[in-house]
Amino acid sequence: MFSTAMAANKDSERLYRWVDSNGTVHYGDHVPPEYSKQERHIVNEHGIQVETLPAQKTENQLAEEARLEALAEAERRRAAELDQRDSILLSTYLSVDEIEALRNRRKELLDGQIRVTEIYLSNLREKLRKLQSDASRFQPYNPDPNAPPIHDWLAKELSNTLNSILVYEKTLDDTRVQQTEIVAKFDKDIDRFKSLKDMN
Repeated sequence: MFSTAMAANKDSERLYRWVDSNGTVHYGDHVPPEYSKQERHIVNEHGIQVETLPAQKTENQLAEEARLEALAEAERRRAAELDQRDSILLSTYLSVDEIEALRNRRKELLDGQIRVTEIYLSNLREKLRKLQSDASRFQPYNPDPNAPPIHDWLAKELSNTLNSILVYEKTLDDTRVQQTEIVAKFDKDIDRFKSLKDMN
C-alpha cells in the first residue's frame, strides 16, 4: 500500500522512501525523525531505488562488530609477526645443521650450569647435615632440658645454609625449565625452516 502523497519533485536533491510501522510505504524529501534510524532508500524521480541507507546499528551489533574487528586485527598482527620471524629465520641460518649446532651449544651451556648447581647443592646439603648434627646437642633441637642453648653463630649458619639450599634449588629448577623451553624453540625453528625451504 502506498501513501497518496508521493513527492516526485525533480528539483529535490534527494527523494527518500521508507516504511512506517503499519507497513505503508512513504516518499518524501526528508525522513521523519521516528523513522530515521531504520533502513531507508533513496530513489530517483521515477521512484527507482538508487541507494540504500542501512538501519542504525544496535549496541549489541556495534559491540559484535568491534569484537570481530579486534579479532581480525589480532590475526593481522599475528600474521605480520610470523612473516617477520620467517624473514629473520631465513636470513640468520643457511641450513638445518646450523640451527641444530646452535641449539646443541646452548643446551650444553645449560647442562654445565645444571651440573655446577647440582654439585653446589650437594655440598650445601652435606654441610646442612653436619650443622644439624652439631645443633642436635643444643636446645631447641635437643629435648634434654639440661642441654645448653644453641650458639648464635651455629643458629645463623643453619639458617643461612637452609636459605642457600632453597635459592639454588629454585635456580636449578628454573635452569631446567629454561633448557626445555630453548630446545623446544629451536626444534620449532627447525621445523619452520624446513617448511619454508620446501615452499621455496
